[in-house]
Amino acid sequence: MIQIDTTLKPENLKKKLDFFWELSGEKIKAIDKNYDAENGSPVFTVNGKYSTRGWTEWTQGFQFGSSILHFDATGEKYFLESGKKNILEKMAPHISHVGVHDHGFNNLSTYGNLLRLMNEGKIPFNEWEKNFYELAVKISGAVQASRWTKIKDGGFIYSFNGPHSLFVDTIRSSRILMVSHQLGHVFQGEGDVKISMLERAIQHVASTAKYSVFYGEGRDSYDVWGRTAHESIFNINDGNFRCPNSQQGYTGFSTWTRGLAWAMLGFAEDLELLDTLPENDLKPFGGKNEIEKMMLKAAKATCDFYIENSPIDGIPYWDTGAPNLYKLGNYLEKPADPFNEYEPVDSSAAAIGCQGLLRLGKYLIEKGKKEEGKIYWQAGLTVINTLFDSPYLSTNPNHQGLILHCIYHRPNGWDFVPKGSKIPCGESSMWGDYHAREVALYLARIISNEKYLTFFGSLSPTLF
Repeated sequence: MIQIDTTLKPENLKKKLDFFWELSGEKIKAIDKNYDAENGSPVFTVNGKYSTRGWTEWTQGFQFGSSILHFDATGEKYFLESGKKNILEKMAPHISHVGVHDHGFNNLSTYGNLLRLMNEGKIPFNEWEKNFYELAVKISGAVQASRWTKIKDGGFIYSFNGPHSLFVDTIRSSRILMVSHQLGHVFQGEGDVKISMLERAIQHVASTAKYSVFYGEGRDSYDVWGRTAHESIFNINDGNFRCPNSQQGYTGFSTWTRGLAWAMLGFAEDLELLDTLPENDLKPFGGKNEIEKMMLKAAKATCDFYIENSPIDGIPYWDTGAPNLYKLGNYLEKPADPFNEYEPVDSSAAAIGCQGLLRLGKYLIEKGKKEEGKIYWQAGLTVINTLFDSPYLSTNPNHQGLILHCIYHRPNGWDFVPKGSKIPCGESSMWGDYHAREVALYLARIISNEKYLTFFGSLSPTLF
């Protein structure tokens, strides 16, 4: 269980954040200089060098989005110019990619961040450029919304595995439907039927909350408050749920911690958007109160599970049911050990999950639930305090990664095992590095009293 430091304040982490951004710039430039884009998108490091891994093209937006986040944090023009150039030249195929569930990852991280910066006045206003970014986000949202499976009690954006498959990850991609809707885009189907992207986004979030998250209510023998399943399987002929499953975790009845982290962050930031929407917009979908209850229950459950099932320093092992964890003894009562002989940690889950903890904590505090909110907020700071330090922060100038000890796909054996080790360790991932930058920017803005960072900051200020 995380040993929450109740004394930490964001200001206490400023020195770590400053050093983090110094390293961040070095890593981005090293990739820009040395990575051969002809190989495909960089996914994770092998012996310190970024490499690709064919599955789907879901990480390129994190690569170029990292440059935009770095510019946002530091104001260094190289990163804005490099990011914009690469986005213009290489990201267009991601807008129309009908084969993935990752639009909110790729396109909000790039076009969405640029649109946000323009709306915030951090880059010069240009009407045609703004229209270009808006159009990219609008179309991306519609393409993602078209990847739809109806079930008995709603529907969901289906994964690349096919129409039967709901991934917990995709809650963070459903955001792009919300932004596209809020930008005024009209999504149309056969016969020019208008389809509400807000409705589809809410239904997807609701399906994720119902089928991907467990609440200790007796659903199965492994039903524990806040546990998540990576994949939920449906019979698409009758719309019935069939079973939990896992692609990157150990089993459908254990919790893959990066999937858990996606849920923590996804529900927390969806609550923030929900707070800005008028009741009338939500009445057709059950009403604002009911939607908030559903999202809040899932956010609290998943964050609670993370706190309870992570080692005391806040860095989780890759799966809470990993078969050799028992060999580590009382591993939840001591700091995580990325160099152990039995099971790897996943620092990328920490990089994603800590932002969910912070956002949920802030949300509850602002709703008047200060004591409850402070638990999550301080837990998030505790995780960051560990993550942005040795042995997780990559200080080796010859290593292209920023956050070390990340796991991609343990069951498939894709992760690099260094000489002398029995498990993968010492490597980075594009999603881990991006989300570390995102939470660093989130915290830096709070410290400097800048505008609060949200995914819907890409909307015009008049729209929320």
